[in-house]
Amino acid sequence: MELRNLITFIHVAELGSFTKAAEQLGYSQSTISFQIKQLEDELGCLLFERINHTITLTEQGHELVSYAHQVRALTEDFKETLAKEDLRGHLHIVTPDSVCEEMISAHYGDFHRKYPSIYIRFSTGDSGNLLHMLDRNEADVIITLDHHLYNKDYVVAKEQKIPMHFVASSESKFAHCKGLSIKDIIGEPFVLTEYGQGYRRVFDRELAKKSLEITPVLEIGRTDIITSVIMENDMISFLPDFVTDELITEGKLCHLDVVDMNIDIWKQLIYHKNKWLSKSMKTFIEYIKTHEFTN
Repeated sequence: MELRNLITFIHVAELGSFTKAAEQLGYSQSTISFQIKQLEDELGCLLFERINHTITLTEQGHELVSYAHQVRALTEDFKETLAKEDLRGHLHIVTPDSVCEEMISAHYGDFHRKYPSIYIRFSTGDSGNLLHMLDRNEADVIITLDHHLYNKDYVVAKEQKIPMHFVASSESKFAHCKGLSIKDIIGEPFVLTEYGQGYRRVFDRELAKKSLEITPVLEIGRTDIITSVIMENDMISFLPDFVTDELITEGKLCHLDVVDMNIDIWKQLIYHKNKWLSKSMKTFIEYIKTHEFTN
């Protein structure tokens, strides 16, 4: 027995009209008639007598009114009880390495203090793997750092264009050079994230458009290691600003003024359109939208 049919029955009984009940509930009159007929078929009795365009409750209909109100009251009580409960749940969040590092270091402690009963498992991967996990329901939410992704099966809950720069030690010979070309630095030793993943893939694609290629001296997914290496060595990397902002401010790294590589990288918070959004998942998404995606 569907709750909505009982709710429709209560409205028809109180208003004494299928038409008025339809207007109040926002249904068509045929829908109201179908729901009442469905309820009568399930119960095996007539609930309304229909004579000359008027309806009146039958004896069984009068008895059902009391039960229907009780069911509705119990349902509302249960909803209120759920709303008052502490948020609980388990979430699997999958992100690129650099995003995972940022989320845990900058925000996880605050999130846990606010919602101590929401348990989060973080995993890392590249965009292709992230989307595959989303399709197989192996991840609740993913955060990508890639070109602008769109698919009719996904819901993009939040997105933000991420500034990217070539970075080097503040002592680099290129530190104060203006109007550099990518060809000016192409022969320098580069430390990059792993081949074929996220923004590295977008970067390589843009290089290919210029018939250029970089063979890095080191490839590693850990951006904290990359920044550490280039700070201590005469090397260059290509990283999102949120990874390097603090080190730039401290004067340990610098942006290189490379003017002929315009690369758009997007950070996107995505879940599958068919995913049921639990209260804990909604809470996480709203938290990330208001905290993680701010500059």
